[in-house]
Amino acid sequence: MTGSGEDGLRDGLDIELDSGLWVPGVDYIAGWRRARESADRLNRALLCAGFELSAVRAVASTSEDGCGLVRMVGRLDTVDRLAGLLETGADGDGGAA
Repeated sequence: MTGSGEDGLRDGLDIELDSGLWVPGVDYIAGWRRARESADRLNRALLCAGFELSAVRAVASTSEDGCGLVRMVGRLDTVDRLAGLLETGADGDGGAA
């Protein structure tokens, strides 16, 4: 699910080893694997909602301390469409309906 996308959307695997964010002894792989599972689930939900993963997708990543993170990347028009869909499903006080 998180393979290379089109139009410049990255899959999070283009890590620069000399970026200075790597800390010896931190298990980044475990955090990334958990994040990938969540990103894959979110990507399946996006597909079910009619979105193209070449336009918006969830990407697995990790924080500096090895915690899994999921980032959303996408084209502005598609992200705006997704935001509108989420706003429609939210109740008046900002919580989920």
